[in-house]
Amino acid sequence: MSDFEQKKTPFRRKDSAPRFGKAPAPKEGMNRKPFEKKKPFVRKENAKHEKKENSVSEARMAALRALYDVYFANAYSNLSLDKQLRAARMSDEDKRLATNIFYQCVENRSKLDFVLSPYIKAEPEQIVKCILHIAAAQLLFMDRVPAHAAVNEAVNQTRIFKKDEASGFVNGVLRSLLRDKESSSLHLPKKEDGLKAYLEIEYSASADTVDELISEFGEEEAEQILSYKPKERFETVRVNLLKADDAQLEKALDDMSIKWERSVIPHAYRIYKAGNLAQTPQYTQGLFSLQGESAMLAALAVEPKRGMSILDACAAPGGKASFICELMQGTGRVHAWDLHEHRVELMKQNARRLGLDNLRCAVRDATALKIDLSLTQDAVIVDAPCSGLGVVADKPDITRHFTKARLAELVSTQKHLLDACCEYVKAGGLLVYSTCTLLKPENEEQVENFLCSHPDFKPEISPDYLPESLREKAKDGMIRLTGHKDGLEGFFIARLRRVR
Repeated sequence: MSDFEQKKTPFRRKDSAPRFGKAPAPKEGMNRKPFEKKKPFVRKENAKHEKKENSVSEARMAALRALYDVYFANAYSNLSLDKQLRAARMSDEDKRLATNIFYQCVENRSKLDFVLSPYIKAEPEQIVKCILHIAAAQLLFMDRVPAHAAVNEAVNQTRIFKKDEASGFVNGVLRSLLRDKESSSLHLPKKEDGLKAYLEIEYSASADTVDELISEFGEEEAEQILSYKPKERFETVRVNLLKADDAQLEKALDDMSIKWERSVIPHAYRIYKAGNLAQTPQYTQGLFSLQGESAMLAALAVEPKRGMSILDACAAPGGKASFICELMQGTGRVHAWDLHEHRVELMKQNARRLGLDNLRCAVRDATALKIDLSLTQDAVIVDAPCSGLGVVADKPDITRHFTKARLAELVSTQKHLLDACCEYVKAGGLLVYSTCTLLKPENEEQVENFLCSHPDFKPEISPDYLPESLREKAKDGMIRLTGHKDGLEGFFIARLRRVR
């Protein structure tokens, strides 16, 4: 049984006597149990920690469980945290605390290992390592959290997971860390010890990530890419054009007391500290969708019009396909493919929520040519699997797992997707290729190689699908966005027109 499979024993009062005064005498005729001599008191195992166990905040426990899954079960950070937040009964404030603690750990995993290393002689057990990271992240990066709370709850967590023998070790490590922080003598990475090593530790990036970014962008911009975070975290919502307009969504956001501002993307809004919007009635009723701004641009790049037939070849989770359906006002047909059945089922559920009668979802390998669809589509969008180095602000574990071998695999998959899906575009139609990475082998070089081997396609130069503030960034039918320069998710979009 793993550390996280231990069941909690529910609390029950052992006696029914009133808390104050004398217990009422039994009624006449009531059977009385014979007098029993009281048994000597025996302290239950861990009884002395029972009160402390109950005092451990659910926010820290949720962050710990999610972190364990990411560190040692190869879970995706966003999915792991979402699972724990859904399972726990917490206020929005506690959910924000859990989220902050969790992402401070994921974003600073290598740095936490480095800073803690002087106090640790041997690698601790997995759960103990997670407990140390949870507490150390609060001590180092979260000034509003009282130091004593972070330390005490870390010690209590070791006892909850029956690691009592580690409680003294955890307490000692954290108090040493706190002492060195207060005396400004922490063991921190330094640029003068080597820039590449510094970037790997400071931003928890693999050596291959650092090498690739420096090679393409230079040392200064590579660090800007790795270090970028928005000043204030936000989510983006867009109105379901089949059910409402911008004014109605704005009123709904106001009614929910949500802070919002207009996005540069039409029909979209940035919202702040909104809690779990997917549990609101407005979301359930299909009034809006949650989607990244750059992904919305990829949908707009298709230039959807009423009555069109459009294929989204790598569609899950379905945001672009849904947006295209809405822009077409429920007319025409949008085909949405994905390799995995459970992801296709999620798209179907989303289509029902939004009322999208013109969306057709199917389990399909988009690298395998479907002959009967040849030259039938007004537009095809290939939002290809990629290294994801444009969205590290939202998925910080990406940089840790990136390898050059994986990059080569992705470039090959992207080529096969383009070779197959271009066959579906009718003469005069558009092929849109997009990724959420910044690397040329997956972006510009991929498109250039495609054009060399497919003379029937030419770059679509017009940038009119873009918001006016971004049009000057488009070149030769392509645009690359970066968080640190544009304030949007890192993204690449290329538009190619079939000329014959």
